[in-house]
Amino acid sequence: MPERFEVGMADGVRLHVEVAGPADAQVTAVLLHGWTLDGRSWHRQVDALTGPTGDGVRVVTYDARGHGRSSCMALPTATLAQLGDDLAAVIDAVAPTGRVVLVGHSMGGMTIMEYAHRHAAHFAARTAGLVFVSTTAEGHTHTVYGLSPRIARLIRLAETTGAGVLARCGSWRPPRALLRALQPSIRWMLFGDRCEPADIRLVTSAVARASLRSIGGFRASIGTQHRLDTLAALAHLPAAALVGDRDRLTPPPCAESIAAALPATELTVCPGAGHMLMMERPDEVNAALTGVLGRVLADPSPDAAGASAVGAGA
Repeated sequence: MPERFEVGMADGVRLHVEVAGPADAQVTAVLLHGWTLDGRSWHRQVDALTGPTGDGVRVVTYDARGHGRSSCMALPTATLAQLGDDLAAVIDAVAPTGRVVLVGHSMGGMTIMEYAHRHAAHFAARTAGLVFVSTTAEGHTHTVYGLSPRIARLIRLAETTGAGVLARCGSWRPPRALLRALQPSIRWMLFGDRCEPADIRLVTSAVARASLRSIGGFRASIGTQHRLDTLAALAHLPAAALVGDRDRLTPPPCAESIAAALPATELTVCPGAGHMLMMERPDEVNAALTGVLGRVLADPSPDAAGASAVGAGA
């Protein structure tokens, strides 16, 4: 069973954290979930990494502010910049020494990029590998929801307007009855050709735990973030990027631009898969993750012991 506890942020927000695997592991993998989800979305990867055939790594998942079992936050802190700051604080709290591999899905991948941008020295001292799952470094540049560009612009306008309304609703959660009614839309938006009923239930449960402030508040910075230049400075790191060819939110061009910025990145396009690759294609995601971990573990360079003392450079 994982160890569960809370980590406090400087502004009083409490993040729900779960840690599994040996405390003396050479490498810690930190898995960051997507917008409106929570750490449970990685359960198949946690099981694979900490099971009998795992690599003996330590695995950390946590619920982002305003999501899951973490507390809500003030609206001005519902930004990717704040999530990057939170990631630096979580690493210091739960993995103060040793090498770290960062794994991000959707908003989680964007959080990693923001951490690298805002805390360059901290990132360089601690990070040994990267895995990007169904994410983007270009905001909503490529997001057309699988529809025509004209219709996509109308949907984005409606979505942005609705997000502003939701952001002002504070810590309230979406009504579960409404989410059950919206399950067909959730399935269409997030999944590809195949979808297990249990996965739809988990995603619906996660959305039900996200505060309306986080559902609406993070939309603006997610849509406008551009971090390809930040990624270009990380080309020396072992990395992987995965995307589904039916992904309506972060389609293949998003992963292709990440791979272009990181030329050594292993790019995997999963036919028939949508946005929830860690659920839809767990074997491919697990293989990419263990591949990066294997390259990190094979590197004879010493651990970044004592790196927690490095200041977070803006």
